[in-house]
Amino acid sequence: MAVGERSEHRTWVCRALGAGLLAALLVTAPRTAEATTRRPGLAQGATAWTESGRGGIRGVTIGPIESLRHAGKGYGSEASARAMDEARAIGATWVSLTPFGRVWDLKPSGIDLTFEAPFEENRKNVLDAMAQAHARGLKVFLVPHLWVETGGWRAEIEPGDDAAWARWAAAYRHFLLTWAEVAREGGAEMLSVGVELRSFVTTGRAALFFPIIEEVRRVYPRGLLTYSANWDDAEDTIIWSALDLIGINAFYPLADKDGAGRDALMAGGRKVAEGIDRLATTWRKPVVLTEIGYTTRTDPAVRPWEWPDGMKGVKVDEAAQALAYEAIIAPLLDSRTCAGFFVWRYYADPDDVSQEAEWGFSPRGKLAELVLRDAFTARWVADGPGFLGENLGRHRARTPGIFGWELSPPFF
Repeated sequence: MAVGERSEHRTWVCRALGAGLLAALLVTAPRTAEATTRRPGLAQGATAWTESGRGGIRGVTIGPIESLRHAGKGYGSEASARAMDEARAIGATWVSLTPFGRVWDLKPSGIDLTFEAPFEENRKNVLDAMAQAHARGLKVFLVPHLWVETGGWRAEIEPGDDAAWARWAAAYRHFLLTWAEVAREGGAEMLSVGVELRSFVTTGRAALFFPIIEEVRRVYPRGLLTYSANWDDAEDTIIWSALDLIGINAFYPLADKDGAGRDALMAGGRKVAEGIDRLATTWRKPVVLTEIGYTTRTDPAVRPWEWPDGMKGVKVDEAAQALAYEAIIAPLLDSRTCAGFFVWRYYADPDDVSQEAEWGFSPRGKLAELVLRDAFTARWVADGPGFLGENLGRHRARTPGIFGWELSPPFF
């Protein structure tokens, strides 16, 4: 996910290109999703999600166990099966799986498919995890990530000149098609074609990405495609026309200063929902929040992308985490353009506390998990015929305490 890698990286590269170049890219792309042939009966593009009839995405990310010292505890293990059981128990209907490829630095020419285990072993484990999810009635979203060994943020990958970019595009094509084959074999219901690749998809280099998406559709013809944009460049991403859903890693700040109260956070959540609605309306297709999450500390909604491992002297604050979750989720349940979200994150071994600090993102066993349980068991606009419909009608506005309880004393 690399929320710790984001820090203050918030440049708006695409806006410098201008509308003319954007239009040219969309015209010259080989074929968009709306023009690509798929098997009969499978919708794609703007109508794909609605016609799938799957209802709102109540998703949790189940991360790999990122340590060779914990053998037998990752994807596909008995521990992973327990993680799937826990996801189902809180009301999740989807799980996100996040395999990684490695690059050395921000000027890569290739991608190493090895991450914590040889690729063939990792591939089998991911397929086993998919089978575990499907056996429990959970749908699967496969999200191949890139890991930068030197610690840079993948959004800032810059291979160099045109020839270097061509080599990088070829390497990324191989990486993505490899995982698209796994998605097809395992029957994943949705695949992300990338995660936070700002330099690739918000600039003129996006012309190199369209042919890759076209090939992915041939390799993976029966599932939905999205891309996981960083929250602050989703509006500038050029490739949405080729995909079925707009995907956002939604680590939006809900307030701009510490000490913000409930009203301010709820207002921040509504502002986020309004932006999502504008983006969906612009592209005429729904949005899925491919990651949402807040750490378990005071004021987590002010700079939610900060990585917990880099924090010192943190005060653990479950109530603050839970309130941030409530504020971001509340307006989404009545959204006619948001298909749902994936919570960042649980782990493939639910009992392994070595993966992050106590003040980390995981809501497992915390007050935030109560928010998720209530949200997952509620009725969403995305579940019914009003979703993305012309005549949505009037829906009851949600207010603080929308899940039937207040995140304030004496509840805690």
